[in-house]
Amino acid sequence: MSHVKSREVVLAIKVTEDLLKALDALREAWKRDAASVPKGLSCSQSKEGQFVLVAAESAFVTLPGACVIKGLGAIEMVGTEPVFEEAASSKTLVLRDTPEGWKFSVKFVPPIVRERNTRH
Repeated sequence: MSHVKSREVVLAIKVTEDLLKALDALREAWKRDAASVPKGLSCSQSKEGQFVLVAAESAFVTLPGACVIKGLGAIEMVGTEPVFEEAASSKTLVLRDTPEGWKFSVKFVPPIVRERNTRH
């Protein structure tokens, strides 16, 4: 049986000024005191020096057309298709501050589909 790898899907989103302010405030708080980052969120810096925020499944919820991160606010998603398959697990939201602007993606493990004892 092969191991199912996680997938990462880039999200098409609309960023609001309030969200940008919240992200900047979180980055500054993390720089001053890493313990001040709310539970379920983790901050780091990439090799390229980019700020990376990872929200665990416990720290965000997806709604039709939006994703809400506890303590930060809502992210409006462009498009209506589901971000990940129903029954997907190990969901994390990844936010990266890149030179082109903020990039949002979601990582997840797709559901395992087993076909046992099927006869044709």
